[in-house]
Amino acid sequence: MKKDFFTLLGGFLTSLLLFFGTIGISFEWFTMDSINAFVVVISAFVALVINGYAVWKNTFVTPKARQFKENALKAQGEIKK
Repeated sequence: MKKDFFTLLGGFLTSLLLFFGTIGISFEWFTMDSINAFVVVISAFVALVINGYAVWKNTFVTPKARQFKENALKAQGEIKK
């Protein structure tokens, strides 16, 4: 699903490139290579944010949540009382 969003982003930027070329506006830095590089950077940033959140969530568990988890495991009999 994430790949679809990045494909749509690349398609949108490509259509902007073609539109600007049609009306005679051109930027030297706005090419297919720069669009592809931008999409790769955005996808890498999104992956970094998602993984950073996962690490933060798994590392910094609050004591209240830890106690809740321990009580649930005790109730299931997986931890000795």
